[in-house]
Amino acid sequence: MAFSSSISSSLCKLSSQNAHSPDYNSNKIFNSRCGPFSSLHQFPICKMGYVCQWGRRKSSSTPFISASLMDISLDKSMEKVQLPKGDIWSVHKFGGTCVGTSERIKNVAEIIVGDDSERKLVVVSAMSKVTDMMYDLIYKAQSRDDSYLFAVDAVLEKHRLTALDLLDGDDLASFLLQLHHDVNEIKEMLRAIYIAGHATELFSDIIVGHGELWTAQMLSSVVRKKGVDCQWMDTRDVLIVNPTSANQVDPDFVESEIRLKKWFSQNPAKTIVATGFIASTPQNIPTTLKRDGSDFSAAIMGALFRAGQVTIWTDVDGVYSADPRKVADAVILNKLSYQEAWEMSYFGANVLHPRTIIPVMQYDIPIVIRNIFNLSAPGTMICRPSVDENEGSQCLDSPVKGFATIDNVALINVEGTGMAGVPGTASAIFSAVKDVGANVIMISQASSEHSVCFAVPEKEVEAVAEALQSRFRQALDAGRLSQVAVVPNCSILATVGEKMASTPGVSASLFSALAKANVNIRAIAQGCSEYNITVVVKREDCIRALKAVHSRFYLSRTTIAMGIIGPGLIGGTLLDQLRDQAAVLKEDFNIDLRVMGITGSNTMLLSDSGIDLSRWRELVKEKGEVADMQKFVNRVHGNHFIPNTVLVDCTADSNVASHYYEWLRKGIHVITPNKKANSGPLDQYLKLRALQRQSYTHYFYEATVGAGLPIISTLRGLLETGDKILRIEGIFSGTLSYIFNNFKGTRNFSEVVSEAKQAGYTEPDPRDDLSGTDVARKVIILARESGLKLELSDTPVQSLVPEPLRAAASAEEFMQQLPQHDKDMAKQLQDAEDAGEVLRYVGVVDVINQKGLVELRRYKKDHPFAQLSGSDNIIAFTTARYKNQPLIVRGPGAGAQVTAGGIFSDVLRLASYLGAPS
Repeated sequence: MAFSSSISSSLCKLSSQNAHSPDYNSNKIFNSRCGPFSSLHQFPICKMGYVCQWGRRKSSSTPFISASLMDISLDKSMEKVQLPKGDIWSVHKFGGTCVGTSERIKNVAEIIVGDDSERKLVVVSAMSKVTDMMYDLIYKAQSRDDSYLFAVDAVLEKHRLTALDLLDGDDLASFLLQLHHDVNEIKEMLRAIYIAGHATELFSDIIVGHGELWTAQMLSSVVRKKGVDCQWMDTRDVLIVNPTSANQVDPDFVESEIRLKKWFSQNPAKTIVATGFIASTPQNIPTTLKRDGSDFSAAIMGALFRAGQVTIWTDVDGVYSADPRKVADAVILNKLSYQEAWEMSYFGANVLHPRTIIPVMQYDIPIVIRNIFNLSAPGTMICRPSVDENEGSQCLDSPVKGFATIDNVALINVEGTGMAGVPGTASAIFSAVKDVGANVIMISQASSEHSVCFAVPEKEVEAVAEALQSRFRQALDAGRLSQVAVVPNCSILATVGEKMASTPGVSASLFSALAKANVNIRAIAQGCSEYNITVVVKREDCIRALKAVHSRFYLSRTTIAMGIIGPGLIGGTLLDQLRDQAAVLKEDFNIDLRVMGITGSNTMLLSDSGIDLSRWRELVKEKGEVADMQKFVNRVHGNHFIPNTVLVDCTADSNVASHYYEWLRKGIHVITPNKKANSGPLDQYLKLRALQRQSYTHYFYEATVGAGLPIISTLRGLLETGDKILRIEGIFSGTLSYIFNNFKGTRNFSEVVSEAKQAGYTEPDPRDDLSGTDVARKVIILARESGLKLELSDTPVQSLVPEPLRAAASAEEFMQQLPQHDKDMAKQLQDAEDAGEVLRYVGVVDVINQKGLVELRRYKKDHPFAQLSGSDNIIAFTTARYKNQPLIVRGPGAGAQVTAGGIFSDVLRLASYLGAPS
């Protein structure tokens, strides 16, 4: 069991002699599952002067006899304990992220215990980052970097601390003893690598496989603590694979099944925790299944057990219709066929490695991709489509399931008139490619045989081109081939869907969408099965192409759970608008907006199925309960049948805004007219925006500036299309717009303010409007959207509140004393009118000088700012494109209806991003 080591040439010679002893090649199966190198007992490891002691042998005959007796014993025990197979088994695979900490390992154990299947097999990876740490140990050792010793200790400490948190008693003592033993052996092996300056594949496979062994042992102990009959399996005792020349392995299912039956006869547990990633060769030499090997392990085990289902647990909700980092409105696919998943994974989608699908296809075992951090998400099922689906019972479904891309590829085009009708040309081309070890991703050939075009990874294109130039030098010199051309900086876009074969016009729709997006296609490939259509485009066009085809094909019903915070004037108006539009959205746009909760500062209303908006005010009074923000959020977001949640903050409360970051991290979308978050402390704003860019959740705030006017979206459109913002100037306050539109002639300033207050244009305390703070917040929001890193305190603000009245005890006292200060404003008005000008209270973002300001300014009467009426807003964008004549956005900038309409527009934009048809 132990892999005790020493550096000794004499022992190496002895080991070499033992290798030729009669008992060396016996098929003995060692019952030493806890030892990481039990399968090495029969093999000398003499490379690099590194020698191992495989155990003591008393004589050459004794082991042979013992092996025979063991085989007889195993055969007899197998007669008593048969390996059950079939749907009674469910297979779970947990990746490194799922078992990355002790807390996550406990969560995994809960999932295992909670599975009501009769029998369970669990395949685990090493803890998060451990495999990379192991490879780093090998790299440092062979580079003769002494820090590998400290790195080994870090690996030991990581697992020791995890074990201390998970285990106790004999389980803890046993594991720690084995852990220290294993680490000492790893140190000896690394020392040998250090001396030789080289690591063999065998040594590397042995070292990196420890992470899975340790995880499996710890998890099985945790499961047993919960009263479940559980054993752990070192899959090197069971899984037998044959290495291939392509740095991959092929499972030997016949031999693996024999060994599985023997293993199970000794360990007839109803729950088995097995190591992923590692296996053995037919000669019992430890090896690995290479990268993505744990998924492969789970699929092989699923096939060996003929399991009812294989569940792959990851950190995403399932398979997306496209990469959500590139397509914001990508959605989770409920179901994929084996072929669709195969195609998407080959072309770069984060689904499964193609080889993972092969073992389960033979027995029609479904694979389910699920998120361990979001158990409410049903995930994506990969299975054979039913007969009804193949016959088109779901004819309204999109024929396209998803899109995948591969970046950093190059096209190689071999063309010439001498190729046409000449047998063996293609064979010669790809033989040359094979000789340099390059991977051909796709091939395209014109029917005229004038040219052959294929794509390879960009890092391999230079070697391939040189090989082809050398191979066809004579043909090129003679003119039979005109060129071997390289087209660099390309990307591949694959459109995948099993129903494309039976749906006319898919190719036409695909190419039409690309043409409308102004994307040029460099090459096309499609097999006769029509499972995928592949095109090559410029790398710079890839994301645009992906978005264009995704929006063209992907139609899905979108249901969103909504929570409304602040059912006051704006929030109440929004709820009424949702009520009036709900039926139209469902029937005509496949959008189902369900308000699951409404909360004010004192009372909240919650529902599991959706609040009846026709009487929401009555329901708040009848069934309302004491407001509790945490309970509100958990309830709205906790509905397992609605995967998308949005919270709409209709308040002006900075405390509510402080929760945005937390909500977005939980996967909750946020929509708001509340300016506090985007104009608050710069570091918090930058943190919020960074999270928004990194996560798949959306944060919309169009109504923070200009109510329902498209100010934010216009600014973003300019920036995203490459325009450069020079200056933004505007009248941002509907209240102050109304006041100065009516402050003219002989009217007193206080009179106009009082009129605005009575009409409901001002805040309850008009000083909140006259102070200019609200305008300053809008200036800061636009400045930050333009790329300026400004604080609210950096913006000079001219307050219209007279100095003596700023400390007035109440709004009533302020309004009573305001007429005493009319003379100052009257003088400014008179001076402006004498000059043929008007007064306007404006905010300015000066991008060139990187500053913002808010002040009362004078404008000529023919200026657009002087043409306003009522409470209109007007914003002028001066940019590199709109330099001589600014781009102007004008319209109502205040009022509950337009503000609620702006919020509603953001809600529908969110629905579009989540998959609703546009």
